[in-house]
Amino acid sequence: MTRPLTIILMGAPTAYARTRLSRSGHLFTPSPQRNAAAALRMAAQAEMKAAGISTYVEPVSLVLRAELPIPASWSKKKRAAAVLGLVRPGRPDLDNIVKLALDALNHLAFADDALICELRAEKRYSLEPKLTVTVRPLLRPADAELPLRSAAE
Repeated sequence: MTRPLTIILMGAPTAYARTRLSRSGHLFTPSPQRNAAAALRMAAQAEMKAAGISTYVEPVSLVLRAELPIPASWSKKKRAAAVLGLVRPGRPDLDNIVKLALDALNHLAFADDALICELRAEKRYSLEPKLTVTVRPLLRPADAELPLRSAAE
């Protein structure tokens, strides 16, 4: 059985930003997005090497947890509520954080993003901002459990 891969990237999670057009007419990817994707790829490579895990080629489940920094301007009461999960973050959009993570891990942690069959994502405030991504292969039923019809029928 293949082991799950857990990647932890310390620091505030970065959302996917659309490609922009420069004044000279060239398309470019904003540097915070480019840097975050590169850092996530490097963290994934290091974790895969340490755990002896190769690229998944079977269907996978992905769990993503984005822990965002609590704004310093908030009162102690509101900060405490945020730590307890009573106040949830609005921006950045969760789908954009997921998109950046999937794009960064595509062809590295899993052979193709089409292999992702289950996805769970959440964002919350934390005293230690970070992005945690766990990729786990989905269990396949044993061949004996599959209802197969014989060729004679």
